[in-house]
Amino acid sequence: MLTSALVLGILGSLHCLGMCGPIAFMLPLDQTNNIKKTAQLSIYHTGRLLAYGTIGLIFGFLGKGLSLFGIQQKLSIGIGILMIILVLVPGNLLNGHRIFRPIYSLLGKAKSKLGTELKKKTPDAFLTIGFLNGFLPCGLVYMALLGATALATPLQGGLYMVLFGLGTVPLMSAVVYSKGLFRNSIRAKMQKLVPVFVVIIGVLFIVRGLGLGIPYVSPKPAPAHSVTAAIECHQP
Repeated sequence: MLTSALVLGILGSLHCLGMCGPIAFMLPLDQTNNIKKTAQLSIYHTGRLLAYGTIGLIFGFLGKGLSLFGIQQKLSIGIGILMIILVLVPGNLLNGHRIFRPIYSLLGKAKSKLGTELKKKTPDAFLTIGFLNGFLPCGLVYMALLGATALATPLQGGLYMVLFGLGTVPLMSAVVYSKGLFRNSIRAKMQKLVPVFVVIIGVLFIVRGLGLGIPYVSPKPAPAHSVTAAIECHQP
């Protein structure tokens, strides 16, 4: 399941070019010194990974809280189904909904701060730009967060999001050095693979929740009496 995060990031980086590409182009990088430019870009990516890891931890805690009610398998199945539905449902049906207005307000403040930081060239500015960039709205990030929640532990949730972010780093770095890396026609064709892979991940989470006894993919849940016995054995 953690590997799926990395692959989702790699494929999804084509989508990221449209969402975060303009920010990467606007980075106040030093164009006269390649070593300094690479260091600045690395700091920017570090900020993004910190943001992804942070929200992954938060959603991992959320998943753990839900799993304490004994619904971890149902949670995995539910999130898998939700992933598939979100791919099939047009995004404009969710835009502008009243429930999302407070989130849009916070995002507006983040964008304002981002605009201010883009005018600076200090190392902390690149870190801040990357960190704020990680919180900007992105449908692909939302999909990854569903995966982080389904893993139901803060550590794995954070790691899932960091791996997702790492998957986006190569292409997001390449566009800074070569703005004409991909033609629009090629990008459009490759972007069609993203929803297909999201559906595959959704199916994997459903299979994982079914507990079919497939090692690493769909392990059988531990019997309740075995868990109780293990707890009693460790009691003084």
